[in-house]
Amino acid sequence: MINKNLYIWACDLSSYTGEGALADLFIKKKLTKNNNIHIINKIENINIKNNTFYGKYMAPFVGIYYCWKYYLSKKKVCYLNYLPLWNFLIFILLPPNTMLGPITGGSKYKKELSINYLIRSFIFPKLYKVSDIIIRSRDYKIIFSTSLLKKYLNKKLIQKSQFDFFIKGIEKKTKVNCIRKFDFIIYFKNHKNKSKLYPINFIKKLVIYKFKVFIVGDNLNINGVSNLGYLNNSKLNKILSQTKFAISSGENVASFFSIECANNGVMIITNNDIKKINPNFKKFLIYLNTNNFISKEKITSLIKNYKD
Repeated sequence: MINKNLYIWACDLSSYTGEGALADLFIKKKLTKNNNIHIINKIENINIKNNTFYGKYMAPFVGIYYCWKYYLSKKKVCYLNYLPLWNFLIFILLPPNTMLGPITGGSKYKKELSINYLIRSFIFPKLYKVSDIIIRSRDYKIIFSTSLLKKYLNKKLIQKSQFDFFIKGIEKKTKVNCIRKFDFIIYFKNHKNKSKLYPINFIKKLVIYKFKVFIVGDNLNINGVSNLGYLNNSKLNKILSQTKFAISSGENVASFFSIECANNGVMIITNNDIKKINPNFKKFLIYLNTNNFISKEKITSLIKNYKD
């Protein structure tokens, strides 16, 4: 097939974030086979700071502008991320025939009386329906990062879509020759939707029991854990190759942190009993209700029975 020029807008290509990792995987698996790719952000020398107001809320619409700019110049364009299903404006404002990166969203959230809960439980499902209608009417080819949003979709869209793209990040497991000297690692995101879903009491117990606990991402204020901050992919993989277990938040076990854990032989403790999930990923999951009391003896036995 003749190579074609493809101009890509990506709000996040960082090696420190899940969105960046998802974008990188999509480029490698879907875009480089039949296209000469050009990242619009780099061409235009645009500096996106993901934690700023601009990075979070304005960059997607700047991306829509640039997609139109290149589309009107008769270029083939791709809008890569951010692509939450609730943001129907992105789907309706993009130029015709825009390629779309994996759609994200649908993670669990804390069920409590709050503005965040009301938005996610009542407003988001309605916005999902609006996006569903727009996507079907514009005949986009859709790939979803996970299957979490499937329950909100029209049957016709489900039939036309691909799900669980994140699984493509799992590599053939090779023997990791490092000594597993670290017990537990947690990716912590201090987010109003996510932070309350972490098994904080279980983590405190691990510290009391004198297990080595590492935190990557935002700092977790628990005495006795080691906060490593945000690590690039190379440094993260070095730590994971020496770690036995990861602890998943209650939000979403289907994350790129979990994929990196699986690729390094790290078993993932989760209290989400997911019935339908890719078997290549499921074999790395250990279902453990971290909300219940778990004795030191049980944790010690778990560690002793770890097999790389």
